[in-house]
This record gives sequence, C-alpha cells and structure tokens, in this order.
Amino acid sequence: MSSVFFVVNQSVASRSWLTAPLNFTQSHALFRRAAAVIPGGIYGHTTPAATVPGAVPYFAAEGFGCRYRDVDGNTFIDFMGGYGPIVLGYHHPEVEAAADAARRLGAAFNHPTSLLVELAEALTARIDFADWAVFGKNGADLTTWSIMVAREVTGRPKILKIAGAYHGTQAWCTPGHGGLLPEDRAHIHEFAFNDVAALEALFARHPGAVAGLMLTPFHHPAYADSQLPTPEFVAAANRLCREHGALLILDDVRCGFRLSSDGSHTVYGYTPDLAVYCKALANGHPLSACVGRAVHQAAASRVFLTGSYWNDPAPMAAALSTLAIIERDKIPEKLASTGRHFVAGFLALGAKHGIPLVASGPPAMPYVRVADDPSFMRTQNLCAAAVAEGVFIHPHHNWFISAAMTDADIDEALQRLDRALATLAADLNSRA
Repeated sequence: MSSVFFVVNQSVASRSWLTAPLNFTQSHALFRRAAAVIPGGIYGHTTPAATVPGAVPYFAAEGFGCRYRDVDGNTFIDFMGGYGPIVLGYHHPEVEAAADAARRLGAAFNHPTSLLVELAEALTARIDFADWAVFGKNGADLTTWSIMVAREVTGRPKILKIAGAYHGTQAWCTPGHGGLLPEDRAHIHEFAFNDVAALEALFARHPGAVAGLMLTPFHHPAYADSQLPTPEFVAAANRLCREHGALLILDDVRCGFRLSSDGSHTVYGYTPDLAVYCKALANGHPLSACVGRAVHQAAASRVFLTGSYWNDPAPMAAALSTLAIIERDKIPEKLASTGRHFVAGFLALGAKHGIPLVASGPPAMPYVRVADDPSFMRTQNLCAAAVAEGVFIHPHHNWFISAAMTDADIDEALQRLDRALATLAADLNSRA
C-alpha cells in the first residue's frame, strides 16, 4: 500500500514551479485506504497514474454545471465531463427531474417499463438508418455484442479495427495486458487509421472471413493527437464492407450526439450497419444503446443480451430528456462554437508565453498539447499547472466541451490558463 502511494506522490514532488499546489489531503488519505482494499487503489481510466499523479485530485465530491468539487473542497472548471458523459452539465435540472420521477416508481423490476419502448422509438426516429435498438449499461457491453451480431449475420470470424482505438475492456479490445490469451485476439486484425491501402490489404488477405469493420467516427487515441477521417478513407470503408458483405460497425460511444444530434455518421459520411452510443446519451446516467438496420434484426435477436439492471427505468428517462434537450437547444452547434472559442484562446495564450501548442480533434472534443513534446512531460506539466489554477484538463486523453459552459466560463478558464502558462514559461526560462 505505502509503495503505491509513494510512487503516486513522487512525480509531483520535484515540480518546484508549482508555486501554489492545491491541498489534496483528503484525496491522498482516501487513496491510502483504497490501496489497502482495492487492486491498484483506483483502477482503469480514472487511476491517478493516467493523469499527473500528485498534481490532480483523486476523489470527487459534487458537480454543478461545468464545474466539480473534490473531497478537499477544490473546485475546477471541468473539460473532461466524467470522460464524456456530462454533455449538458452536472446535475441538469430537467434530466434529473425526469430520472427522479422514474426512480420514485421503482428500479430493476422483473420486467422493462414502457420507457424501454419509448427510448427505442426515439432513437430509431432520430437516426436515419436505425430500425431497431437495444440497451446496455456501458459502451463495452454493446461494442462486444455488436461484433457477435456481425458474426451471427455473416457466419464469419474476423473483425477489423483501428490500431490504438479504444472499444472497451473486454479481452478482444482491452488496452490492458493482464489475464489475456493469444486466442482472445486471434480473429482481431488492426490497421492504421486513414490507411486505405492497409484496409484493402486486410480484406484481400482474409477473403470471405471478415464479419465486420469496427470504426470510431474519428480517431481519438490516448497519448496521441486526434485524427479526423479523410473522405477517401470513409468512402473506402463504406465500399469495402459493401463489396465483401461485412458489417460496418460505428463505435459512436464517445462522439455520439456531441457532433450531431442524429449520430456522428452524418458528419463524416459513414453508412453503418450497426452503431453503438453511450457517454452523452443520458448525461451521466448509466446507459448504452446499439441500433441497427432491419435486415439484421433477426440475427440480432439470436445473440443473447441481458443484465439484471439494464432495464432500470431512471437512466432511460434521463436519456429521453437528454436527447430532447440536445435537439431542442441545438447542443452540437453550441459545443462546436464554445470549443472554437476555447481552443483559439488557448492557442493564442501559448503563443503569448512562447509555448507553442498543437490542437487536434473537432472543437466539441478538442485535445491540446505542447508542441514538440514526444515524452508528454511538458504537456503533463501544463496540465498540472492548469489544475493548480482550477482548470481540469487531461494530458493524454481528448477533452469534452460542456453545454453548461458559457462565454464567461470559457473566458475565466482562459484567464486561469494564462496564469498556468506564465508559471510554466517561467520554469522553462529558469532552466534555459
């Protein structure tokens, strides 16, 4: 336990340039307790090791709008939104009222409620190619189910995916290393995003064996810049799946309803057979969905899918409210506008302080890092300095703009980032 905590704290100990580090006493105390009873203390994508250990909070307490407070009382303007689910802002009154009304009637009944049907109807009405919908709790539930559907439809074993793309925690796609067998990925084949020749070569190498092609709308790997798809790549993906009888599966878990209110395929021109949504679907309530075409509905019905809590009505009520607000208030347009304001301001601040920055990804889901920084150490230092000024950004993962962010919130965040960059620049100059 103590060795884990020691490592977590050492990475920030040498950062003398953090002139006003925040108080994380309660976070660290909770982490010591967690390390005694939980493998890794905090595991998965929320582990402190994935951010800047010692310079960020480890435990949250409450959220409101575009801000959250940690267990030590520090408050942050939040550009991660729970790694994507909080599209409308924490504790959105309309969404919470809908969820509360459903919750008062009960949870996890013996049967689904009418909300199951209403939500499936809402999604099939909204998404142009969707004729049916099913629901789970996490994106990984349904990305994995979707490849099973593709195999059931085609009678084929192989799935093609982008190298470095994240599709969940199951053995066929986990970015982890423990507990895996070679057989887990024997039929999973990877290629580089936007590489048409490599995709064509995989189809040619496995004739009649490819069940599906799994794609994210744009490539948003960890520890790298985001990449938008080229028109040539999108056209090739659509064509090759059609020519080879494979299903195009769009993992829209992270992007769905942020880039467009009717699914991200309309933004880039994909023609999916199946698409998976989660994150922004219910503004933080646990729910995921997979939609598909009528021609595959019978096969989908043969692939078993269930969970004791998957028909819980409160998240479905939250999703119906969230989807209605996204369309009514033109949320994708607002996110894009707010993101452009933020990214332009951030890049200008980098130029002002002599720290060149690079931005990638769509404005609603930006990622900004320090240029010429292959080790990510300067980017980590920038994020640590930002957190010290009350702005939560991540050094290795794309960010998420919240619809709760006003121009005033963005201007305040930029003022705080101005101070963070000044601190970082002063440290760099002292080492020159």
